[in-house]
Amino acid sequence: MCPDDPDDPGLPAGAPAPITVLVVDDHPMWRDAVERDLTAAGFTVVGTAADGAKAVRVAAAVRPDVVVMDLQLPEKSGVEATGEIVAAQTTTRVLILSASGEQADVLEAVKAGATGYLIKSASAAELTDAVRRTADGEATFTSGLAGLLLGEYRRLASAPATDPQPQLSDRETEVLRLVAKGLTAKQVAARLVLSHRTVQNHVQNAMQKLQVRNRAGLVRYAIEAGLDED
Repeated sequence: MCPDDPDDPGLPAGAPAPITVLVVDDHPMWRDAVERDLTAAGFTVVGTAADGAKAVRVAAAVRPDVVVMDLQLPEKSGVEATGEIVAAQTTTRVLILSASGEQADVLEAVKAGATGYLIKSASAAELTDAVRRTADGEATFTSGLAGLLLGEYRRLASAPATDPQPQLSDRETEVLRLVAKGLTAKQVAARLVLSHRTVQNHVQNAMQKLQVRNRAGLVRYAIEAGLDED
């Protein structure tokens, strides 16, 4: 499938461009079902792939907003493909959609750069909501997996930090504290009486200063700094 033409007269003036998605799964029936659900929800599926190696190639060619990625893939695993895609395309985000909810799989995916992780038992509505939030840069996890991730980061945070700490502004620290408590960008904006875009800018600035690739990395830093505690 091809991306929509931005000059298509059928697109209302000023309307936001649809979110583009690449669907990666080695099971044809599942891959087709995900593509069908996303298309029905208004997303533009710009490509599909049945293995990790092809996923990397197609992502480089079409540069989707979001890659919906299975973990168990031939040729190249979903974790390997995620790492390569995130490293090559800084604007593309990866949402893992896997049958596995094992701690090791979740952690490996996040370490590779995945923004979110959804179990395949999720409903179509949960999937489409997760894709939208992933495109918006929000960490999105199946219920229970976020807690698992935070618990592991707390365990890893026991080692004392030896490197000089980056200097965050007071507002960036305030935003990061709320992100570490599990609030979405919209909830943070409401809590601090800021615009959603302003919160996103603070998050992006903090990510750059801390040299982390996603919000999971921000949460890890916040926990190590004790920002998740009252």
